[in-house]
Amino acid sequence: MDKVLNVDVSDDARLNKIATALASPLRTSILKLLSERSMSVNEIAFSLNISKSAASVNIKVLEEAGFVMSEYQSGRHGSMKLCSIVNETLQIDLLGARGASELDTYTVDMPIGGYTDFYISSPPCGLLTEENYVGRDDHIASFYCVERFRAQLLWFRQGYVEYKFPKEIVYREIESIEFAFEACAEAPGYRMEYPSDITVWINGKEIGTWVYPGDYGGRRGICTPAWWPLDSTQFGDYKRWKVDREGSYVEDVMISGVRLADLAIEKRDHICFRLGIREDAKHIGGINLFGEKFGDYPRNLTMTIRYRK
Repeated sequence: MDKVLNVDVSDDARLNKIATALASPLRTSILKLLSERSMSVNEIAFSLNISKSAASVNIKVLEEAGFVMSEYQSGRHGSMKLCSIVNETLQIDLLGARGASELDTYTVDMPIGGYTDFYISSPPCGLLTEENYVGRDDHIASFYCVERFRAQLLWFRQGYVEYKFPKEIVYREIESIEFAFEACAEAPGYRMEYPSDITVWINGKEIGTWVYPGDYGGRRGICTPAWWPLDSTQFGDYKRWKVDREGSYVEDVMISGVRLADLAIEKRDHICFRLGIREDAKHIGGINLFGEKFGDYPRNLTMTIRYRK
């Protein structure tokens, strides 16, 4: 599948860089070479019969336009700069701001069993698919089971689960990043008044804590399957955790001064999201995390990045 560089006609600065990059026959020749394979600066210079400095200058223009990526790798005589194509197709939205709505957001839907790391200090803990338990109840080893990817409910008293989200490569300014999920506390059976301090980290930075008031039951969750007993956890609260240029929020209530700039999103090739219960939390009430087929909301854990128009 082609790697597409999307740009709208209202983004003057981006268009100027692209136009400059493509205006030179030398630079288009470099792109043709790199479309076949990755090449070092020396190889490009030799193939086009130009100096190494001329090759470097023109490669930098292509990098700034978003067509080429370069990285240093070890070679026989020290490190060398290896250049590769980043985007093979250029797509320009001529509607500009009127057509920008499709480019304004980037959303990833993550199954709750898709965690890449976890730590659970001790039981109670467990996972459920839509039909049954994953592994055994109250066994931490169950969180390693392959079947965990089908999980629709997971719970633990203290620790965390961590997810790595893919990051869309676009050359637009990020306005905000948001994570949304359904969760509640974790009590024996269920208890409507059982507070738990649930904390969220993004890219290793703690953005804040929200007190979830209880572990909810007493009626069947809208999505909860019929086999799951009514005297157990049934549903949770669906909350949106957002970080923008000014701070961090849960449902528009500021919880900390951590800002987008503190997350260094542009410097990473993925986005790391962690949620859990701190060891020094005031209310260590555990967590139930719901998938799309458990609880009141037919949704998984989702990440949404919004870009400036």
